[in-house]
Amino acid sequence: MSSEMRDGYCAPITEGLMEAVWIVDPDTLRIRSANGAAARLLGVEREALIGQPVQHWIADPQDHVYWQEWQAGIAQTLESEALVRQADGSVRPVRRRVSPLTLQGGERIVLVAMQDLTEWQRARRQLETVLAELRAVLESSSDGILVCDLDGRIRAFNRAFADLWALPEALLTQQDDAAIWGHLATCVPDAHGFQSRLSELQRHPLLEAHDIVPLRNGRILERVTRPQLAQGRPIGRVYAYRDVTERAATEAKLRLAAKVFESSLDAIIVTDPQQRIVACNPAALRLAGLEATELEGQPVARWLSAPSRPDWARDVEVALLEQGYWEGELWLRHPDRPGVALMASWVLLRDGAGQPLNTVLFAKDLSEKLEAQRRIEQLAYSDPLTGLPNRLMLHERVGHAVRLAQRSGEVFALLFLDLDRFKSINDSLGHLFGDQVLIEVAKRLQRCLRQTDTLARLGGDEFVIHLHGADRTAAEKTAQRIIDAITRPVSINEMQFTLSCSIGIALYPQDGKTLDELIQCADTAMYQVKERGKGHYRFYQPRMNADLLARIQMDHAMREGLQRGEFELHFQPRVDLRRDAVAGCEALLRWHRPGEGLVMPGTFIAVAEETGLIARLGQWVLHNAVAQAARWAADGHPLQVAVNVSALQFEQAHFVQDVAQALQAHGLPPHLLELELTESILIRDADEALGKLQALADLGVALSLDDFGTGYSNLTYLKRFPLHRLKIDRSFIAAMPEDGVDAAIVAAIVQMGHALGMEVVAEGVERAEQLQPLRALGCDHYQGFWFARPMPAAALAALLDAATPGHDDGAGTPPR
Repeated sequence: MSSEMRDGYCAPITEGLMEAVWIVDPDTLRIRSANGAAARLLGVEREALIGQPVQHWIADPQDHVYWQEWQAGIAQTLESEALVRQADGSVRPVRRRVSPLTLQGGERIVLVAMQDLTEWQRARRQLETVLAELRAVLESSSDGILVCDLDGRIRAFNRAFADLWALPEALLTQQDDAAIWGHLATCVPDAHGFQSRLSELQRHPLLEAHDIVPLRNGRILERVTRPQLAQGRPIGRVYAYRDVTERAATEAKLRLAAKVFESSLDAIIVTDPQQRIVACNPAALRLAGLEATELEGQPVARWLSAPSRPDWARDVEVALLEQGYWEGELWLRHPDRPGVALMASWVLLRDGAGQPLNTVLFAKDLSEKLEAQRRIEQLAYSDPLTGLPNRLMLHERVGHAVRLAQRSGEVFALLFLDLDRFKSINDSLGHLFGDQVLIEVAKRLQRCLRQTDTLARLGGDEFVIHLHGADRTAAEKTAQRIIDAITRPVSINEMQFTLSCSIGIALYPQDGKTLDELIQCADTAMYQVKERGKGHYRFYQPRMNADLLARIQMDHAMREGLQRGEFELHFQPRVDLRRDAVAGCEALLRWHRPGEGLVMPGTFIAVAEETGLIARLGQWVLHNAVAQAARWAADGHPLQVAVNVSALQFEQAHFVQDVAQALQAHGLPPHLLELELTESILIRDADEALGKLQALADLGVALSLDDFGTGYSNLTYLKRFPLHRLKIDRSFIAAMPEDGVDAAIVAAIVQMGHALGMEVVAEGVERAEQLQPLRALGCDHYQGFWFARPMPAAALAALLDAATPGHDDGAGTPPR
């Protein structure tokens, strides 16, 4: 793409960006393109930027050094703050990024993106002023003040806050948000609850709240938090902490503590020093499902348990006396329903003399957390669509089965199942409908299996079945039962249809000793079923992998051979029966495979069709055949060349364009090219085929129907296609002299072709006794070993040179 075209494409792309953008030529260091934002940043018309040296607009010494290195051939990416010079000589701070890019085709450019930092720096200075004022206010308060933004980042705190929380000196001189929050969490007995409450406050920026925060050292802080507003909108949150540990706290503080106690979402239970319940907040009563009168005065241990720790009550008592707190998981007993898992934090309160006064138990219901964990485990081990085990669970179960089999010597089977033509359901009816089909299939498969078997979905329409303790006979019976179940009519959304499936079977241990090995073998066997018509099952056989490997290796060798020029064309003459003269030829592909000599198409074409390489091979044949025909025409032998077209090549959207380009590139008259198509290509999508054939006919290319008589062509379609020739399949010609049925078929094809206005070509003529009946029937052309085997281009040219002087140079003109 030229630089003008590229810059033209870049303009609408960069114009929508808020950043200023230059596109700089790396050789001249001049601006080739700039967007409107760049013009506004520099205070100049965009046209005035084009062609200007980039150094003219930079005011940063670092940038001058950077661009000098470019002139020295050192290309590198640069990103930092810098200064640019405006048209009036003033400078502006920007953050800019300079990126060398290589475009398609190898052309290099330099992309310079800049963001104006003027307003940002002004705002930063104003913010520094505000922060200084806020600092003075904070330090004048006797409460511990913590100010955070909406994302929880600490903006400021005062000395009183640092003293209340005993912040380390290092955190006072160098702020580290993560370290500060981590320190606060270590100071409270319920770090998770503390952090959860902070997260809740952060999620509700307008919420005002009062909390009591117990510390591990036995002190209790009152926390009042309010939103920080600017112009009526929240910009952060202010936390005020006050020490309310002493009994001498005012009545207001006690009422506030009571309010927090009542409104807390966590269960709070207060006991006396002997751990008898004194008070419960509403959340605790809801959690227990009891009235306060049923709990007060009762030992708290009566309602709690820890099944995995019989001495939990003793552990709690020791921890409270020695450390002042305890935390862990407990279970709340219910008299008439299952218990509830709790995350508990237990704090001991002491009076002024240090004697135990009360204990406070904070408890959070873990039911939702445990259910979430259960759900996560379920999702990790199951298919979200069908609920079946996924590959991970299948791996665990088969691994367990392998370990058991190694000890007991038992066998088992693994089935790999794939629905036939499921893609057509998704493509025609949509993926939601396809999902319903998969759910129905999963149900049918489960009904075919035992509880000891495992059915897993790997993805798409692929299922794997582990048959516990199944030998070859049991696996065969199960596979047939599954096929019968799948082929029963399906009814979804008032639509009825029939499915089928292909199954590959691998047996342990003969086919593999791990899940991956067994899946690979079963998949290979299933692939063989697909190749042989689908809808059945097949056991794995060792040669299957060898065949598959051979196909993979052949596909790789063909792709490399195509690049190395190992392919060539041979040409078999087509003879006009009326003139006994060569009227055309058919281009046939040959492969000179290193170490194997000349390889015929029957060996590799099937693999090429299977892998999709046939389209590239077909294009290569088309261009090389056209090029050879053009050379013959230039040498005085205008000979029509026929090229076989595969289904995949014909279905390419650009096939007609490829043909036209080949003709134009080599200067070949269109009538000297014939395209041979099979019936299966034409009837696959008759309307689309008709459109392409008509376009090819409009080019002037001759069209023939190959292997006629072996397919299932609808004659209604056939008469619509603009075909010039029918080629009778060689299977009818071979036994024509001896077999009256074949002779009758050939006669019928000749008569039908003439009735449709087409010439008829007999393929595979190898004996003289085959030629005479064809003449008598009025067959127009023939080709085969009787006249000549396929030969290289030079040999056919020599044959044409040796032809009689009366040879018609107009041979190959497409029939009328």
